[in-house]
Amino acid sequence: MNLGLTASLSLHNAIKKSISNNVAALLPGTTKADEVIIYSAHWDHFGKGEAIKGDSIYNGAADNASGTAAVLAIAEAFTNLKKKPARSILFLSVTGEEQGLLGSEYYATHPIFPLGKTVADINLDVLQPFGKMKDVIVMGYGQSELDDYAKEAAAQQGRIVRGEPDASGGWYFRSDHFNFAKVGIPALYIENGTQSLEDGEEWGNAKKEDYNKNRYHSPFDEYSPHWDMSGIVEDATLLFNIGNRLSNETTFPKWKKGSEFKAIREKYKK
Repeated sequence: MNLGLTASLSLHNAIKKSISNNVAALLPGTTKADEVIIYSAHWDHFGKGEAIKGDSIYNGAADNASGTAAVLAIAEAFTNLKKKPARSILFLSVTGEEQGLLGSEYYATHPIFPLGKTVADINLDVLQPFGKMKDVIVMGYGQSELDDYAKEAAAQQGRIVRGEPDASGGWYFRSDHFNFAKVGIPALYIENGTQSLEDGEEWGNAKKEDYNKNRYHSPFDEYSPHWDMSGIVEDATLLFNIGNRLSNETTFPKWKKGSEFKAIREKYKK
């Protein structure tokens, strides 16, 4: 229907260019230094933004100061090992995740190590301070053999691995590990579980829902001295154990049948 109306609009915007850096640290392997396992976490957040309830500082304490701190702790654990890893370990803090996974995309397309020599990426993004959980959530469960590594590492802690309860959120495609998967590198991304050992699963689900509703990507994702870090320590230990196992193996984890990334990885063999 023609309403007989006209409109005149003008739009004023400003484009600002800036440079932000990935930060990489390498622990060289002893006998297979040309093969590398990557631990990745994004160090960026939103900085200052739209004020909500008078607060304009977007702290990003869980998302993703928790992940970057855990990578540093894992790096320290590797350096303290009496038996140093055979393969090299690359600790990679990437930038621009919140702007579209930009830092990890840059590394994946400008790798320090050849992609065919990169064993796996283990990504840490949002470790929640909700205490110890019976379960571990593997995002994109069923994609690669890293799921099996996670199950074995979890079993050593008396825990179980589950796939994400609602895959419709597409979380496997929304954090930095996705850019490694896109170039064929098996990538593991876990999320803390909801089956709280102390308070039960209903409580765990409520805590996660509260974070997503009231703190995620807001100024209220901030540190509290009341955080229970025990679950974060357990998750970081699990990921350390997986990487340590990988660092001393001679095989490469594979994508599972049906994964859209399997054919990409197999090209490196030719």
